[in-house]
Amino acid sequence: MLSVIIPSFKDPLLFKTIESLLENAEGEIEIIAVLDGYWPDAAMINDERVKYLHIGKNRGMREAINAGVAISRGEYIMRTDEHCVFGKGYDVILTNSLESNWIVTPRRYFLDPVKWEVMDLPYVDYEKLSIQSAKDTRKFTGIPWTQRQEERKDIMIDETMAMQGSCWVMPRQWWDTVIGELQTEGYGPMYQDSHEMVFKTWKAGGKLMVNKNTWFAHKHVSFPRTHRYGNTDFYPNLKYAHDLWRPYYEEIKKHWKV
Repeated sequence: MLSVIIPSFKDPLLFKTIESLLENAEGEIEIIAVLDGYWPDAAMINDERVKYLHIGKNRGMREAINAGVAISRGEYIMRTDEHCVFGKGYDVILTNSLESNWIVTPRRYFLDPVKWEVMDLPYVDYEKLSIQSAKDTRKFTGIPWTQRQEERKDIMIDETMAMQGSCWVMPRQWWDTVIGELQTEGYGPMYQDSHEMVFKTWKAGGKLMVNKNTWFAHKHVSFPRTHRYGNTDFYPNLKYAHDLWRPYYEEIKKHWKV
């Protein structure tokens, strides 16, 4: 079974995302919507495959994901944002080829949340991990890797260097033994979660993969955010992640020749 964790904070697209997950699943799934300190205004979807976990006060995305994983029952874990749509059979396609030491992300398209349609924009398969300036510090970020995408377009399941973090799948055993949980000390409640998981995975001998045989579409950045968290001074959190992993990044990027 695949357990789908959705950390949620006041996003009106939550239930549309749940509907897309339900409509396009072809195997056994459970969906755990983690309500991070709020109750939705809209009526909740009543489906035996959907569970709602209210965690009291607003604790942030990292703790919401940890809480959802903690009560999940699946052999595989999927995390997704609350403003996404999914390809048919995404659950079976992503788990059937999944190896024990992989994190896998699908091909990523862009979603128009008003029309609720996939936008006519190029998709993203590969991302390159880089370091960028952020106010008075620096941060890890993934940027589209167009050269690799063109050179390896016929390889349908392939290794990639970074991911947006808005949709991924891994074996539950990998989460339990390698990830453990998303750390909030230093990292804060919100950011750099995908990079933390990928660095831990690499250090344990695992891989970050992209599976191009299925897809999801994430809300395009041009549309306004509707799920704001209370934490505003996140630059110290970005600095913490940068300082912690920068030496390891300098070593691992030699493997990627970047």
